[in-house]
Amino acid sequence: MQLWVLGHQINTQKVTGDFDLVTGETPPQSQGPPPHFHNTYHEVFLITEGEMEFIVDGKTSVLKNGQTINLPPNSIHTFNNKSDNPCKWINIHSPKGFLSFFENLGISNSENNARTKSLDPKIIQKVIETSSKYDMNIIK
Repeated sequence: MQLWVLGHQINTQKVTGDFDLVTGETPPQSQGPPPHFHNTYHEVFLITEGEMEFIVDGKTSVLKNGQTINLPPNSIHTFNNKSDNPCKWINIHSPKGFLSFFENLGISNSENNARTKSLDPKIIQKVIETSSKYDMNIIK
C-alpha cells in the first residue's frame, strides 16, 4: 500500500516475522514527525539513497546511503531531510504493530494532492491526539 504520512511517502510491506517493514521516501527540505518515543518498539532506519538528519536523545547525526540507526525503546527521536535531494529509506519496528499507524493515518497515494493532504492541520491534530494508541509518545 502506498501512502503519504506527514509529508513522507510510505510503502507498507506485508511480512511474516514479528516486525513491521516499510520503505519510504522523504522529499527535499522536509520536516519529520514531532519528537517522540516508543515504550515497546525497537526501530531501525536504513538509508538507501540520499541523506537524513536524525536527532536522538538530543544528539544530531546525518546518515547517508548505506548507513543505519538503531532506536531502542524510550529513545526520543525525530528526523528531517534538510538536503536538496530526496532521501529513500527502509524502516523496521519490532515487535509487529506500528504498521497500523501508517495505515490509519496515511493518505492514499491515489488521492489528488495526497502529500499536501497528509500535512493538513486536521491530520496533524489527529496524529497528535491519537499517536499514543500506537505507542508513539509525542514530546510536547
